[in-house]
Amino acid sequence: MGDAQAMAGRVATVMHVRCPDRLREGVYRQVLELLADLSPVVQALPPTAALVELKGALRYHGSETHRLGEVLRVRTLSRLGVDVRVGIGPSITIAATASAQVPLPGGVLTVAPDDVADWLAQLPVEALHGIGPRQAGALHEYGIHTVGLLATVSPETVQRLLGGKAGRLAADRARGRDPRPVVPRALPAAATVRLRFDRHVLDGADVRAALLDLVVQLGRLLRRRGQAARALSLTLRFAGGGSWEKSRRLAEPSAHDEDLRTMAYRLIDAAGLQRGRLTGLVLKGDDMVDADRVAQQISLDQAREARLVAEATVDRVRDKFGSGVIGPAATARRAS
Repeated sequence: MGDAQAMAGRVATVMHVRCPDRLREGVYRQVLELLADLSPVVQALPPTAALVELKGALRYHGSETHRLGEVLRVRTLSRLGVDVRVGIGPSITIAATASAQVPLPGGVLTVAPDDVADWLAQLPVEALHGIGPRQAGALHEYGIHTVGLLATVSPETVQRLLGGKAGRLAADRARGRDPRPVVPRALPAAATVRLRFDRHVLDGADVRAALLDLVVQLGRLLRRRGQAARALSLTLRFAGGGSWEKSRRLAEPSAHDEDLRTMAYRLIDAAGLQRGRLTGLVLKGDDMVDADRVAQQISLDQAREARLVAEATVDRVRDKFGSGVIGPAATARRAS
């Protein structure tokens, strides 16, 4: 217990944020943007969690850590309609353990460094961040039911019960030891879909059908993320190990199948395929931007507007019944 008690006098400066399950990726990105308003050091933990280093935030905002957690919760509720569970502590383990103890739908729990030992001691072992059901079951078999009891067991014994690395981590974290820093990490800046043919493909119609399938996958991925791509790149894999790759920028950032398909077909036309035996395709959206930042211009093209409405409807059908239930006829023929 001495290690946890030695943290007395330090400030709890790690925040762990848990968003609701099944949160849309676009909304999750907006939560990350709100976190970035509090601190420059934000580590995304997809699909619904994040870590924040609060040291710099305290110097800038001049608030104590619990207050910053409350500010975040008010902002997510008022701006996004999303409640969050926030844990704040002197380490990643303590903050993540604390956020899991916050009852739904949301709230803030702060564990001060000098309270860590007593707070951890009364928790069941399965509540300690990093302890999974199988590890908790193994500890229960030996009568170790609380984190406080786990902290009294020698690290060597815990290693014998849980295995080398897992045992060391469990023993350290039960004593409040976790030196890991919060490492800034954003969500991926690119989206990639790929296809490997079961056989070498020469037929141009089969290649275009496969490419259309990738366009549909990429468009749906971008829309679910709440992103739009500024550029598209296509890679062709050939028998024998060779490849061809080309990128082009879109006229405007887009996540719509129509725009992605037009550019993808231009890219494959630029390859000038004749008798090349293809083994696979890779389609990637690059230079991402949040979809809600893309200028929505009024269009006089009623046919396009109708296609966009249909696209949104198809997305909802796929979300409910699965991605394979509806799609372009060319991809259906290819699948058959």
